[in-house]
Amino acid sequence: MEDSKIIQLFYERSEQAIDELDMKHGAKMRQAALHILGNALDAEECVNDAYLAAWNTIPPEKPAPLLTYVCKLARNLAINRYHANTAKKRNSAYDLVLDELEEFLPNGRGTPAEEYEVRELANAINAFVDRLCYDDRYIFMRRYWYSDPVKEIAAAMHWKSHRVSVRLSRIRKNLKNYLKKEGLL
Repeated sequence: MEDSKIIQLFYERSEQAIDELDMKHGAKMRQAALHILGNALDAEECVNDAYLAAWNTIPPEKPAPLLTYVCKLARNLAINRYHANTAKKRNSAYDLVLDELEEFLPNGRGTPAEEYEVRELANAINAFVDRLCYDDRYIFMRRYWYSDPVKEIAAAMHWKSHRVSVRLSRIRKNLKNYLKKEGLL
Protein backbone atom coordinates (compact mmCIF):
# COMPACT_ATOMS: atom_id res chain seq x y z
CA MET A 1 0.00 0.00 0.00
CA GLU A 2 1.25 3.48 -0.80
CA ASP A 3 2.28 5.74 2.08
CA SER A 4 -0.34 8.32 1.09
CA LYS A 5 -3.08 5.67 1.47
CA ILE A 6 -1.71 4.65 4.88
CA ILE A 7 -1.77 8.29 5.98
CA GLN A 8 -5.33 8.57 4.67
CA LEU A 9 -6.28 5.59 6.87
CA PHE A 10 -4.81 7.44 9.85
CA TYR A 11 -6.89 10.49 8.96
CA GLU A 12 -9.98 8.26 8.78
CA ARG A 13 -8.99 6.83 12.20
CA SER A 14 -9.06 3.32 10.77
CA GLU A 15 -7.21 0.72 12.82
CA GLN A 16 -6.13 -0.82 9.52
CA ALA A 17 -3.61 2.06 9.34
CA ILE A 18 -1.48 0.41 12.03
CA ASP A 19 -1.62 -2.97 10.27
CA GLU A 20 -0.63 -1.45 6.93
CA LEU A 21 2.12 0.61 8.56
CA ASP A 22 3.47 -2.52 10.24
CA MET A 23 3.44 -4.50 6.99
CA LYS A 24 5.18 -1.78 5.01
CA HIS A 25 7.62 -0.20 7.49
CA GLY A 26 7.54 -2.31 10.67
CA ALA A 27 10.69 -4.29 9.86
CA LYS A 28 12.80 -1.15 9.37
CA MET A 29 11.40 0.38 12.57
CA ARG A 30 12.26 -2.80 14.51
CA GLN A 31 15.73 -2.85 13.02
CA ALA A 32 16.40 0.77 14.02
CA ALA A 33 15.23 0.14 17.59
CA LEU A 34 17.04 -3.19 17.87
CA HIS A 35 20.38 -1.74 16.80
CA ILE A 36 20.13 0.83 19.57
CA LEU A 37 18.79 -1.43 22.30
CA GLY A 38 20.25 -4.82 21.46
CA ASN A 39 17.15 -6.46 22.95
CA ALA A 40 14.31 -7.70 20.73
CA LEU A 41 11.62 -7.36 23.41
CA ASP A 42 12.55 -3.77 24.24
CA ALA A 43 12.77 -2.97 20.52
CA GLU A 44 9.32 -4.43 19.89
CA GLU A 45 7.88 -2.39 22.75
CA CYS A 46 9.41 0.77 21.30
CA VAL A 47 7.93 -0.02 17.89
CA ASN A 48 4.50 -0.52 19.46
CA ASP A 49 4.91 2.80 21.28
CA ALA A 50 5.88 4.36 17.94
CA TYR A 51 2.64 3.06 16.42
CA LEU A 52 0.73 4.73 19.25
CA ALA A 53 2.70 7.95 18.73
CA ALA A 54 1.91 7.85 15.01
CA TRP A 55 -1.77 7.28 15.82
CA ASN A 56 -1.74 10.28 18.15
CA THR A 57 0.12 12.62 15.78
CA ILE A 58 -1.42 11.73 12.41
CA PRO A 59 -3.53 13.85 12.04
CA PRO A 60 -2.65 16.73 12.29
CA GLU A 61 0.76 15.73 10.93
CA LYS A 62 0.95 14.57 7.33
CA PRO A 63 4.49 13.17 7.23
CA ALA A 64 6.38 12.86 4.00
CA PRO A 65 8.17 10.53 3.77
CA LEU A 66 6.29 8.28 6.16
CA LEU A 67 9.21 5.85 6.63
CA THR A 68 11.50 8.59 7.95
CA TYR A 69 8.79 9.87 10.28
CA VAL A 70 7.96 6.51 11.87
CA CYS A 71 11.61 5.42 12.07
CA LYS A 72 12.39 8.66 13.86
CA LEU A 73 9.58 7.94 16.34
CA ALA A 74 10.89 4.41 16.95
CA ARG A 75 14.50 5.59 17.13
CA ASN A 76 13.75 8.36 19.65
CA LEU A 77 11.76 5.97 21.83
CA ALA A 78 14.61 3.44 21.64
CA ILE A 79 17.15 6.09 22.62
CA ASN A 80 15.02 7.06 25.62
CA ARG A 81 14.70 3.39 26.59
CA TYR A 82 18.45 2.93 26.07
CA HIS A 83 19.22 5.79 28.46
CA ALA A 84 16.81 4.39 31.03
CA ASN A 85 18.29 0.89 30.71
CA THR A 86 21.92 1.98 30.84
CA ALA A 87 21.97 4.84 33.30
CA LYS A 88 24.88 3.22 35.17
CA LYS A 89 26.29 0.79 32.62
CA ARG A 90 27.47 0.77 29.02
CA ASN A 91 25.90 -0.93 26.00
CA SER A 92 28.81 -1.61 23.66
CA ALA A 93 26.91 -1.51 20.34
CA TYR A 94 25.23 1.89 20.66
CA ASP A 95 27.99 3.40 22.79
CA LEU A 96 30.48 2.54 20.06
CA VAL A 97 28.42 4.50 17.53
CA LEU A 98 28.23 7.46 19.91
CA ASP A 99 31.95 7.22 20.70
CA GLU A 100 32.78 7.50 16.99
CA LEU A 101 31.02 10.89 16.84
CA GLU A 102 31.78 12.01 20.39
CA GLU A 103 33.98 14.94 19.40
CA PHE A 104 31.12 16.42 17.34
CA LEU A 105 28.32 15.94 19.87
CA PRO A 106 27.47 18.62 22.42
CA ASN A 107 27.57 17.68 26.10
CA GLY A 108 23.91 18.48 26.64
CA ARG A 109 21.28 21.16 26.49
CA GLY A 110 20.90 23.93 28.91
CA THR A 111 20.82 27.62 28.12
CA PRO A 112 19.09 29.05 25.05
CA ALA A 113 22.55 29.83 23.62
CA GLU A 114 23.55 26.16 23.95
CA GLU A 115 20.30 25.06 22.31
CA TYR A 116 21.00 27.49 19.46
CA GLU A 117 24.47 25.97 19.04
CA VAL A 118 22.96 22.48 18.94
CA ARG A 119 20.58 23.57 16.15
CA GLU A 120 23.44 25.20 14.24
CA LEU A 121 25.52 22.04 14.59
CA ALA A 122 22.60 19.91 13.36
CA ASN A 123 22.10 22.19 10.36
CA ALA A 124 25.80 22.06 9.53
CA ILE A 125 25.90 18.26 9.78
CA ASN A 126 22.81 18.03 7.54
CA ALA A 127 24.48 20.32 4.99
CA PHE A 128 27.65 18.21 5.12
CA VAL A 129 25.73 14.96 4.65
CA ASP A 130 23.77 16.45 1.73
CA ARG A 131 27.06 17.11 -0.08
CA LEU A 132 28.34 13.54 0.28
CA CYS A 133 28.23 11.14 -2.65
CA TYR A 134 25.48 8.52 -2.50
CA ASP A 135 27.68 5.72 -1.11
CA ASP A 136 29.16 7.89 1.64
CA ARG A 137 25.76 9.32 2.58
CA TYR A 138 24.30 5.80 2.66
CA ILE A 139 26.95 4.35 4.97
CA PHE A 140 26.97 7.48 7.15
CA MET A 141 23.20 7.33 7.66
CA ARG A 142 23.15 3.57 8.17
CA ARG A 143 25.89 3.84 10.80
CA TYR A 144 24.98 7.02 12.65
CA TRP A 145 21.21 7.28 12.20
CA TYR A 146 20.16 3.63 12.21
CA SER A 147 23.14 2.43 14.31
CA ASP A 148 23.73 -0.44 11.91
CA PRO A 149 26.82 -2.55 12.55
CA VAL A 150 29.67 -2.10 10.06
CA LYS A 151 29.30 -5.75 8.98
CA GLU A 152 25.66 -5.20 7.96
CA ILE A 153 26.51 -2.04 6.04
CA ALA A 154 29.34 -3.85 4.28
CA ALA A 155 27.03 -6.73 3.34
CA ALA A 156 24.44 -4.31 1.94
CA MET A 157 27.13 -2.52 -0.09
CA HIS A 158 28.82 -5.78 -1.16
CA TRP A 159 32.04 -4.42 0.34
CA LYS A 160 34.45 -5.72 2.94
CA SER A 161 33.98 -4.43 6.49
CA HIS A 162 37.41 -2.82 6.42
CA ARG A 163 36.43 -0.70 3.41
CA VAL A 164 33.34 0.59 5.21
CA SER A 165 35.38 1.35 8.35
CA VAL A 166 37.95 3.28 6.33
CA ARG A 167 35.23 5.24 4.52
CA LEU A 168 33.53 6.08 7.81
CA SER A 169 36.86 7.22 9.25
CA ARG A 170 37.45 9.50 6.26
CA ILE A 171 33.92 10.87 6.45
CA ARG A 172 34.38 11.67 10.16
CA LYS A 173 37.70 13.39 9.37
CA ASN A 174 36.06 15.43 6.61
CA LEU A 175 33.15 16.25 8.92
CA LYS A 176 35.56 17.48 11.57
CA ASN A 177 37.35 19.69 9.03
CA TYR A 178 34.02 20.99 7.71
CA LEU A 179 32.78 21.87 11.21
CA LYS A 180 36.09 23.62 12.00
CA LYS A 181 35.78 25.62 8.78
CA GLU A 182 32.23 26.58 9.75
CA GLY A 183 33.45 27.69 13.19
CA LEU A 184 31.45 25.06 15.05
CA LEU A 185 34.39 23.14 16.59
